Amino acid sequence: MKIPRLMATLTAPFLPLALVAGPALAGLEELTAGHILPGHHAFAEDTAALAETAAADCLGDETRAAYQQAFDAWMGISHIQFGPIEQLNLGLAVAYWPDPKNRTGKALLGLIADEDPVAYDRAAYREVSIAAQGLFALERLLYDPAFTADAYTCALTTAIAGGLADTALMLDEAWQGYAEILTRPGPENPVYPSQADAARKAYTALLGGLEFTRDQRLGRPLGSFDRPRPNRAEARLAGRSQRNVELSLAALQEMARTLADDPTPRTEVAFAAARRRAAELDDPVFAGVADPMERFRVESLVQEIRDIQTELGTEIGSALGVSAGFNALDGD
Repeated sequence: MKIPRLMATLTAPFLPLALVAGPALAGLEELTAGHILPGHHAFAEDTAALAETAAADCLGDETRAAYQQAFDAWMGISHIQFGPIEQLNLGLAVAYWPDPKNRTGKALLGLIADEDPVAYDRAAYREVSIAAQGLFALERLLYDPAFTADAYTCALTTAIAGGLADTALMLDEAWQGYAEILTRPGPENPVYPSQADAARKAYTALLGGLEFTRDQRLGRPLGSFDRPRPNRAEARLAGRSQRNVELSLAALQEMARTLADDPTPRTEVAFAAARRRAAELDDPVFAGVADPMERFRVESLVQEIRDIQTELGTEIGSALGVSAGFNALDGD
């Protein structure tokens, strides 16, 4: 599907830097060309297809199928939380989660109660509460029985899907230029003055993706032994909590491979163990975390993700000259 270009001014800060000097870092070239760029393009294409389907099918099965495909594409890049998504502040416009105060549900119900005409203006809708945008707002409309299909909820679905497609396109276009910045570190590069800076940013994203899966996608529904919280699982209504963990681990393993110039056998073994465990859970929305045996299996997966992080530090972090001791989510 051909995607129209739009909002070129937003991508201007990420145009290639003609004056950037210095050699490309091989792992970063592979990361951008083989992982980041195709992942963002797939997300843009799949959200464009979702927007088109939602406009015709409202809350029907075809829209749900297109939604699932778009969410799959997001899981391939959800860990890339630097570059355009950070500088354009678009992360929450794609995925407003965790949402412990149910701001998404409240925002949508408020719009519906008022029948706010903003739902009929795709561009204007981008100015509403961020909680009423993106994948998780669509999830509520498509899968929550509290929302019924009528003319207004169909307009909301169309606006949210269209806005998500616009956001994905902005990210896809912006990365075309930002890739040059990431892969050409040097003294004239205003973002990455050295190869170590660029390597650190990519490695931080890799560890951050693992931490998010461990602490949020698994940790939130696990809660505590006395107070498990299965209702806090990611994308529970859409039935894809376990799927998100599986797809995230697959994408992170691919990212790790692109950053490694040499074989990383221990990291590969650790990823294989975690991915096998995740696939064998047979608990699509982590409903079983209250059962001691089922809970043990999820807790074992949490530990196996920690094992991945340990091996990454030894085999990839040290090779990149990046310490494994920093917090991957603190931006350092």
